[in-house]
Amino acid sequence: MQTTDKKKVIVICGPTASGKTDLGIALSDFIDIEIISADSRQIYKLLDIGTAKPTQEELSKVKHYFIDMLMPDQEYNAGRYGDDAYQVLNQITANNKVPVVVGGSGLYIKSLCEGLFDDSADTDAEIYKKQREILIEELSSKGIDYLYSQLKDIDYNSYTAYADKNPRHVLRALEYYRATGKIFSEAHKDNKIQRDITPYYFCIDFPREFLYNRINSRVLKMIELGLIDEVKSVLNKGYDKNLNSLNTVGYSEIIKYLDGEYSLDEAISEIQKNTRHYAKRQLTWFRKVPNIYYIPSKYSISEMCSVILTEFNKN
Repeated sequence: MQTTDKKKVIVICGPTASGKTDLGIALSDFIDIEIISADSRQIYKLLDIGTAKPTQEELSKVKHYFIDMLMPDQEYNAGRYGDDAYQVLNQITANNKVPVVVGGSGLYIKSLCEGLFDDSADTDAEIYKKQREILIEELSSKGIDYLYSQLKDIDYNSYTAYADKNPRHVLRALEYYRATGKIFSEAHKDNKIQRDITPYYFCIDFPREFLYNRINSRVLKMIELGLIDEVKSVLNKGYDKNLNSLNTVGYSEIIKYLDGEYSLDEAISEIQKNTRHYAKRQLTWFRKVPNIYYIPSKYSISEMCSVILTEFNKN
């Protein structure tokens, strides 16, 4: 980690169920911080249990941004997040506080710390439109898993970035490739916005089997806390079950249970399996981040905070 005049920011990242929220909040006992959430689902209101959103008590302890910002049917994307979060980061540093980014959405973190690109001028809008129509038809007839598997062969970096199989993201990467012949993730690299930020990346390093056990247990806890009723409540408010915000791990499986496609045991098993797969893809994504500091999971929370502050204050 090198000396720089850029704004310093702590980034607590890594796979789901690795304890990022607890560690971020614990840092507030040692330094004056505000937290920028980098979770593409916690940004939505009503989606609390299935996203492992911080509790009201936790939110009251440390000021958080990008939690409960949108309704489930509102559109948002990583590009907008990066620009919006960058403005918030500037406000935090202007108030002489330390910005701490906490989350597992790798593309959101990348968008904030490095910036994404504007591809609107890359090709004719009509070509985009035609490819989008074809892809929507393929999504309807063959499903997201089919399109997602295509992305793996075409653009592996986007494949790992869109580990949650968000249809909008997967379609966008495929659409860009089909319309331009260029790889979406490579285009991002070539057109990055320069941010005056020096991110200090930290990830809690769990043995894989231990992490998977944590995931399995957390899914059971979500069911106990009322995930099924949460999904029912969202649907009863009139929100379409096909919304991007609901077509994600935890929600899509419970919707299938409510529709009679899964038994409850099958739904739980599918959530656990899909969450483990998501965590694996997150780990693959964050392994590519340069200079990331892995903190052993055996450390106590206070020891982890000490490691972060030592590294952060070196330069």
